Amino acid sequence: MTPINPLLESSWPVPFTSIATEHVVPGIRRAITEAEAEVERISASTEGPTWENTFLALEDAIWRLNRRLAPVTHLVAVAESPGLREAYNTVLPEITAFHTDLFLREDLWERVHVFSTAGAPLFDQVGNRHLDRTVRAFKRAGAQLSLENKAKLREVRVELSGLEQKFAENVLDATAAYELVVEDESRLEGIPADALRRARIRAGDRAGWAFGLDQPAVEAVLKYARDRELRREIFMAYSTRCREGENSNVALLARILNLRETLAHLLGYADFADYQLEERMLTSGKEALKFEDELFERSLPYYERDLAQLRERAAREGFESLEPWDTAFVIELLRREEYDLDAELLRPYFPLPRVLEGLFAIARRVFGFVVERVDNDDVWYPDVEYYEVRDIRGTLLGAFYADWFPRPEKRQGAWMCDLVTGERLPDGGFAPHLAAVCANFAPPDGDAPALLRHRDVCTVYHEFGHLLHHIASQVEIRSRAGINVAWDWVELPSQLMENWAWEIEAAGVISSHHENGEPIPDELFGRLERTRTFMGGWAMMRQLAFGWIDLKLHTSIARGLRTIESGLASARTAGDGDAMSDALDPEGLTRLAGASLMAEVEGRLQRFMPESFAAYHPIASFLHIFSGGYAAGYYSYMWSAVLDADVFSRFRTNGIFNSEVGSDYVDSILSRGDSARPSLLFRAFMNRGPDTSALLERELGSLTDSPHPAKT
Repeated sequence: MTPINPLLESSWPVPFTSIATEHVVPGIRRAITEAEAEVERISASTEGPTWENTFLALEDAIWRLNRRLAPVTHLVAVAESPGLREAYNTVLPEITAFHTDLFLREDLWERVHVFSTAGAPLFDQVGNRHLDRTVRAFKRAGAQLSLENKAKLREVRVELSGLEQKFAENVLDATAAYELVVEDESRLEGIPADALRRARIRAGDRAGWAFGLDQPAVEAVLKYARDRELRREIFMAYSTRCREGENSNVALLARILNLRETLAHLLGYADFADYQLEERMLTSGKEALKFEDELFERSLPYYERDLAQLRERAAREGFESLEPWDTAFVIELLRREEYDLDAELLRPYFPLPRVLEGLFAIARRVFGFVVERVDNDDVWYPDVEYYEVRDIRGTLLGAFYADWFPRPEKRQGAWMCDLVTGERLPDGGFAPHLAAVCANFAPPDGDAPALLRHRDVCTVYHEFGHLLHHIASQVEIRSRAGINVAWDWVELPSQLMENWAWEIEAAGVISSHHENGEPIPDELFGRLERTRTFMGGWAMMRQLAFGWIDLKLHTSIARGLRTIESGLASARTAGDGDAMSDALDPEGLTRLAGASLMAEVEGRLQRFMPESFAAYHPIASFLHIFSGGYAAGYYSYMWSAVLDADVFSRFRTNGIFNSEVGSDYVDSILSRGDSARPSLLFRAFMNRGPDTSALLERELGSLTDSPHPAKT
């Protein structure tokens, strides 16, 4: 008897230890085949289209496929191997083709389109929202295109998905390939002891200390190493990853942007930004750029103040000029001098177990969620933890895995991955949701627990906010549930949670010294709290720079690239066989366009940062916008910051542990997913629209001293 492929089971939770590389291709192909058969049955039905036989049937078919895909896409992010990469890349074009073809089927579109012309609401609020979003999804996918353009669109989408996956693989490979071994101990002055221990362990039998490009190692060197040349070496390696060599992404950048522009034009949009933003709170590239430009003007005086302070302190350190590998180091010097605060001295007060204990206590007190760790060995790595989340009555809402520490086969950064969205049950409740929270914190050192920087504490809270958005969902249509919302709305729950990590009232809950159990002293936490606006102008300008350049990449820069490629192609066509003409094959055209793109980005970023900083922009490894779903959407971090600061102002007014406000937030926003337009959900909680005042005060300081007071 042939064993059942674990990817085709509906086990709870996911049987990760049973999933092997050899399951991926046959399992996903079987899942796609079954989904295709169900779509064919829906489309070929001789019954008139109804909510049940069209919308719900299609929803169920897609949900079953996504549930089978989710464990594989997750494992690619946390436990990649050459075999898994090859298997996933084998089926990735087939996955993309299924989703592309689904929305291009004329027979299916005819059944859906009937409802879009009814002229009056047909269902309840969630049903009508789903109807509207589904009809829009078909239109945005090309359902109304000619057969010729549908074929072109399909080719574009399949190629794009492969290039975006390749972009991420290049970043992973370039990161893993680099190592710097330092044998001269004097060069390591200033680097924290725990970081040096990790570097020594990495070196193994070799002499010296080995540093890679994992986040803990990079930050330890850039923030604390007194050896300027060492900082420069690590900075250059990190920031210029994927600019050249076998893992170069430069040509991929140009091709991805070109394909996105082509996709937008095929669908009738001016550019990819307008296509992406059509269904978001800021509904066009122009509107998003206006938001970015307004915040730029308001934060510019603070940025100029911060830059002058950085340059002055760098000069006192003996630097002829402030370079990008100096900023983290100089900022840390200033932080110690102005606030008598060493970020490393705070870490003993933030052992990971205590941070989680405090986080779960806040979740229970404010929102009514009870989180408990449960034994589960069926995980992808031994130190992965498993938790269940219940409401105050004991009802299981969901569960999640926690994977906190870096590994070579795990991608960088921190994220939350939704694995299962629970369906509505006959009794009116919901089957439990399932997710994973992942990060790359410095691991435990010896017998001590993992000690977090305060920035890491904020990351834990951030990802837990995403998790609650998924776990708390009470929307019966799964594609409208949880985090399946507009990109400029999805960061509100995550960024909101970070606020509790900054509140002195919460300090005793989220901290205790890992050796004696004492909470962080109020005076010390007060100094930390006052640093929230420290270098606020510099930090905000950096975020604005990446949001702005992302929008420009997908508007004017993409248009310029197409012009360049067209001109080069014309030159090739007119060539007479000379060396230049022969070099301009299609790949050569793309490489030249990529080089032009890198120079264009450098020039434009000088609006936001000194020239030498712009020269080392990280666009070639910018996963968020070239592989992570944030294309033409990175601005949403700042927009969500406006929303979260505004929402938290209600907690500040009524008490940060006020359970009535917390319950209202859960009912109005957290549990509602995409059941209504985000602006309506925001207004339901705040009784008004968004206001930037709270953000500017939180990040930059009191507005009364600002030459650019916020508009209300």
